[in-house]
Amino acid sequence: MKAKPQVSPSEADCLQRALNGDEQAFTELVDLYQTPVHNLCYRMLGNLQEAEDAAQETFWRAYRNLQRYDPNRSFPTWLLSIAAHYCIDQQRRRRLPVIELDEIFEDMEDITADPGPTPEKIITENEDIQVVQKQLAGLNPVDKAVLVLRYFQEMSEDEICKALSISKSAVKSRLHRARLHLANQMMNNKFNMISEGRYHESLSI
Repeated sequence: MKAKPQVSPSEADCLQRALNGDEQAFTELVDLYQTPVHNLCYRMLGNLQEAEDAAQETFWRAYRNLQRYDPNRSFPTWLLSIAAHYCIDQQRRRRLPVIELDEIFEDMEDITADPGPTPEKIITENEDIQVVQKQLAGLNPVDKAVLVLRYFQEMSEDEICKALSISKSAVKSRLHRARLHLANQMMNNKFNMISEGRYHESLSI
């Protein structure tokens, strides 16, 4: 996994000016971080328009609560935590059926076992973003948030703990279950492709 770049002096200066009430500086922060925020929202919600709305809401909430921001904390992490919590709430309000992975794997004791293909491998093997979104769609909202923050936003487990206000053991458990879900999805996709291929072969005989 790539090491995340440090915040540049210009970004730090922009953040400090925003904290001092400079609205133009906050607009500059929006320009700096709109891509990672939008990407997270899209990974979580799977819809471009909803992602745009969620990104706008994220920055609005950040602006309203800027004075609550702790300068000792990473600003991108704080910003993405706002986005993640908002997207989790939106998914829950949809009342759409999701896979409750806690129920499926509640009898599993060893959560450190090799779950098979990693999310990075699954992503690189699927160039079509819609395929990736479909694989993410069935995840419980919090499991999805943990996976997106870890593998798409490259947050550490400690950063995810702070962003989602959950324990490190919960991060590890949810991350493991999300990996299992993606691995199973990939295997099912391959099985379906093979089955369809055999069906078409039988038609041509």
